[in-house]
Amino acid sequence: MTTTILFAAKPQRWVEYQQPLHEALGRTGLDYRLGLDFPPDEVDYIVYAPNSDLQDFTPYNNAKAVLNLWAGVEAITKNATLKIPLARMVGGGLTEGMVEWVTAHVLRHHLGMDAHIVNPAHEWKPAPPPLASERPVTILGLGQLGLACGEALAYFGFPVRGWSRNPKQVKGIETFHGNDGLLAALKGTQGVVLLLPDTPATHNVINTETLSQVAQGAFLLNPGRGPLIQDTALLQALDSGRLSHATLDTFRQEPLPADHPFWSHPKVTVTPHIASETRAGPASEVIVENIRRGEAGEPFLHLVDRSAGY
Repeated sequence: MTTTILFAAKPQRWVEYQQPLHEALGRTGLDYRLGLDFPPDEVDYIVYAPNSDLQDFTPYNNAKAVLNLWAGVEAITKNATLKIPLARMVGGGLTEGMVEWVTAHVLRHHLGMDAHIVNPAHEWKPAPPPLASERPVTILGLGQLGLACGEALAYFGFPVRGWSRNPKQVKGIETFHGNDGLLAALKGTQGVVLLLPDTPATHNVINTETLSQVAQGAFLLNPGRGPLIQDTALLQALDSGRLSHATLDTFRQEPLPADHPFWSHPKVTVTPHIASETRAGPASEVIVENIRRGEAGEPFLHLVDRSAGY
């Protein structure tokens, strides 16, 4: 029996993914067809990006799963027409990219590199930074990305704290959980990395109260989700010196409007949502493994918990 796979994403994604998906599917030995347009009742799997034109899943009454191309699923979890399993992207180059971005910017702020790279007055300031072992860093979010980043930072010698909604035990990372653990995880930390999902429970997790707990002059990185930060509280913390710098990759509105104060603030670095991106080759392997599992009657990987939102 032929397995029908609908690719539902923007045209440029089809250009990137068509060949890698065919190559990965070819290695499974499945009899399949892959394309952009099939009668809905013939579709078995939907390879999906949330910004696709496909928003009504009702006609796809025989489909077995929606396989998301992105790690973020907040744009689709509340879709009432989606009643079949939804799998998010885990792997696909996301982890490697995130580890590289987070590690690079933590080291940048830790070493004070900006002052040396931009030094128009040619000032000679021989003040060495502390050792990594003297600078605690807190990661909010201990999913796959948070754990990988925590392990990388611990390798460099940073004392790493990690916070999650539920208890976790992680070798080499001091863990905290729940509402009570959040402030404890941030108390006196000199660096904060945000890797939480976008859910109602995580909105504005960075606010006046939580920022009051970090060490004076701490830095903050947000490669997670824009709504994690209460923007006005962040700007106030930067202006007061509570935070020395914020490097932000995700925002409440993207692209970030040209008149947004983040662009002009001297203590903010804006990167255009590039911290972690799926790569077509490895992402296709993740997608096709779930298709193989579905056809073999095996459990799908990386299923989304709709009640939790991720």
